[in-house]
Amino acid sequence: MQDYLHTYPAVYFIFVTAFSILIAVLALPSILHVARERHLYDDLGSFRKHHDHGIPRLGGVAIFVSFTITSLLFGFADKSLPINYLLTACIILFAMGMKDDLAGVNSNTKFAMQFVVAAILVVLGDISLTSMYGIFGVYELPYILSVVLSTLVIMLIVNAFNLIDGIDGLASATGIIVNGAFAALFIYMKHYELAAVALAMVGATIGFLRYNLSPAKIFMGDTGSLLIGLISAVMALKFIELNKFTGAKLPEIISAPAFAILIGPIFDTLRVFVMRIMKGDSPFKADRNHMHHRILTLGFSHIQTTILLGSINILSIVMVLMFSYMGNSVLILMISGVSLLFNWGLTFVIRSKEREKVALRNLFA
Repeated sequence: MQDYLHTYPAVYFIFVTAFSILIAVLALPSILHVARERHLYDDLGSFRKHHDHGIPRLGGVAIFVSFTITSLLFGFADKSLPINYLLTACIILFAMGMKDDLAGVNSNTKFAMQFVVAAILVVLGDISLTSMYGIFGVYELPYILSVVLSTLVIMLIVNAFNLIDGIDGLASATGIIVNGAFAALFIYMKHYELAAVALAMVGATIGFLRYNLSPAKIFMGDTGSLLIGLISAVMALKFIELNKFTGAKLPEIISAPAFAILIGPIFDTLRVFVMRIMKGDSPFKADRNHMHHRILTLGFSHIQTTILLGSINILSIVMVLMFSYMGNSVLILMISGVSLLFNWGLTFVIRSKEREKVALRNLFA
């Protein structure tokens, strides 16, 4: 299988993606049937919900099954990605996510299990950031700092995907864009095994998205969003590490695209955390201040909001690749600035709508 991958990579990638889509599509009708028979519906009592009828939230089971079967069947063996540790981490998150979707899990338990999963990948799997890659003049990191930073990055991205799973199709579409972009970059760099892992997740998520577009027939739940976040985090760390900048070796691609690829969920998560802390609330307190919530208040539908945020994500990726000659530090500042300006513009439009008047002061208060 590995020989076939390197001999006919295009055919192999198409087959991996198609197979992953097929498994998810075949699994979902049975999952829907069981969920309806057992009345395993989303919590209608939550103030954050946008639906007026019960919808099963076990779609993540299909994503997990599809990704795992595809990964095992096609044997993505590569020294740069220890698939045994990756699948171990996936199984742990799957078990926790399943319990949370069915009965709920204490937030402390959630973070403890996410820490365990991140530690397995970073310490045992050696999936970590060993350098800041020249960002703001910082290069090599001491081992302990590398482990701490890498663990925090994985937990941040995992939770970021969990937090954007608030409207139909958004987490799914973001997962497809993120892992599809990483797959394309890995193919360009000729790291075919990593590209195949990313495409296995793309296929699983595409298969699920068919049932998750508005009006959604099923939600992915924590089982799905945590898993997509985990694979996205691993792909990001591997991409950054493979493009490590040293005096003797120039990277094939600079590392900044990884930040642009994940800017949607990361920016939204950091923004709501900062705002909650500024208000004196816990950063983990649920609210309706996410980007997708704010866009919905302007009258956009779920699918329009998903398309808008997905398009901005794609434009960020294209912009970083076009201006790659500017270097990591400048590009990260540029993408952060564009995100802040978009959020500021959105705030202006929301205030103008609420006050029924377009005025300059709406930019500031």
